[in-house]
Amino acid sequence: MQKISLYDMDRTITVRGTYTPFLFHMAFARAPWRLVFLPILPFGFIAYGLKLISRGRLKTFNQQMLLGSGPQLSALQPHIERFADKVLRSNRHKKAIEQIEVDRADGRKLVLVTASYELYAEAIARRLGFDHLIGTQLVVDNEGRVLPQIIGENCYDDAKIGRIEALFASQGWQRSQSHVRAYSDHVSDQAMLEFADEAIATTPTPKLRRLAEQRGWKIVDWR
Repeated sequence: MQKISLYDMDRTITVRGTYTPFLFHMAFARAPWRLVFLPILPFGFIAYGLKLISRGRLKTFNQQMLLGSGPQLSALQPHIERFADKVLRSNRHKKAIEQIEVDRADGRKLVLVTASYELYAEAIARRLGFDHLIGTQLVVDNEGRVLPQIIGENCYDDAKIGRIEALFASQGWQRSQSHVRAYSDHVSDQAMLEFADEAIATTPTPKLRRLAEQRGWKIVDWR
């Protein structure tokens, strides 16, 4: 029996979201002049609210404004590493870190499943000792430039399930021969929690708390 633990990242392992802080961290560290684009950012949120653009397009729009159209990955990496250190220093639930260690000691395969960009989630996953990372992937061209373009889908909501199933296939894991535990704070991860044998709502939003109570899922508070 293969034992697998699926962890959401933002507000599950971390206290706060990481996407916007990442973009601001990179802008301040690399090109503070890009902050002149801040007045433009609300227009992206308005377009998203009006359903004129997708959540993924909103993310790449903000990325283009604050990170640029094609920075070199090699130039970004030192700043990414510092951002990951900052997250684990000041933006993580201590009890989440402790649970990760409990699962590791139990011989579970640890999988970080996040809508955040793999661009920086990889550094966080590496520091926490995850075995696998599933996140939103960005195009890196042949010249090593990170483009404001998502590969496939934004790894959010039901899109996570397709990526999880692909990981199972690539690793040769049989769902019928696996025990899956999943952790998340948000109802957008309902499909991932339903995929699991053991669903755990971690410091849940009110909507997820109600769903967890209806489904009989375990509820924990990691604050």
